[in-house]
Amino acid sequence: MRDVTLFSESLQREMPYRVFAPAEMRTGRLPVVYLLHGGGGNGFRDWSNYSDVAKFASRGLLFVMPQGDYSYYTNAALRPQDRYEDYIVKDLATDVARRFPVRDDREGRALVGVSMGGFGAVTLALKHPERFAFVAALSPAIDVPRRRFTWRHLDQSRRFREIFGPDDSTSRRNDDPFVLVRSTDPATAPYFYMTCGQSEGLLAPNREFAAALNRYGVAHEFHAVPGGHNWNQWNGQLPALFDLLSSHLSPNKQRE
Repeated sequence: MRDVTLFSESLQREMPYRVFAPAEMRTGRLPVVYLLHGGGGNGFRDWSNYSDVAKFASRGLLFVMPQGDYSYYTNAALRPQDRYEDYIVKDLATDVARRFPVRDDREGRALVGVSMGGFGAVTLALKHPERFAFVAALSPAIDVPRRRFTWRHLDQSRRFREIFGPDDSTSRRNDDPFVLVRSTDPATAPYFYMTCGQSEGLLAPNREFAAALNRYGVAHEFHAVPGGHNWNQWNGQLPALFDLLSSHLSPNKQRE
C-alpha cells in the first residue's frame, strides 16, 4: 500500500490517492482499476479500511483509490472550481501512468465504485467509453440527478443543486445516466456489472437502469442481492466482481 499526493490542475489543489500493487510484480504493464468511494466516510481510505479488496491485487492488478470528496465525480455545475470528472480522467490518470507501470490501452482500465462512487463509475464510463473496458457499480446512487429539490431534505437538495444544477437544467441531463445511456454505442461501450441490495431504497432505480441498458443493447449484468446499503453487503460481491473483471482485463491481453 502506498499513499501519493498530486497537484491537480483541474481542481487547483493537492489531492491524495492510495495505491495497492501486487506483492509480486509481473513483467510488462499492469491493468489499472480505479476504486471510487461513496459519500462521507474516510474518502480515499474507505476501500482499504472497510474491504479486503487488497487481496485481489494478486491477480496482477494495480488498484488506485482517489479522493472524491462529496462530488459524485462530476464537474460541478455551480462550483466551477470543482472539476472532479476532469481530475479523474485527466490529472489522476496522467499521474498514475507517470509513477506506476500501468497499461495505457482501454482494455487495461476499469472503474469500480460503491454508492456515490458507483454513480461516478457509471457516468464516467458512459462519458468516456474509449477509456474503460469494464465498470462495476455496487449500490450506485443512479437516480441522483433526477431527485428534485425538497424542503424535507434541504441540505442534500442544496448540495445536489451545486453539483448538478437546478431541476430540469441541461447540466442535470448531461450527468443523468438515464439520459447518457440513450446515446451510448453498444459496440464501444464498456461491460457493466451492477448489484444492489434487496433491502435498499436504491433497488427500484437500479432495476430501471438495468432495464435501460438492456433496451439500448449495452452488455451488462445486474444482480439484486440480499442485504442493505453497507460494506458487509458490498464485500460479499467482490469475489464474483473480480472474477468477471479479470476476464475482461486479463494480463494476457497486454500489448507489448
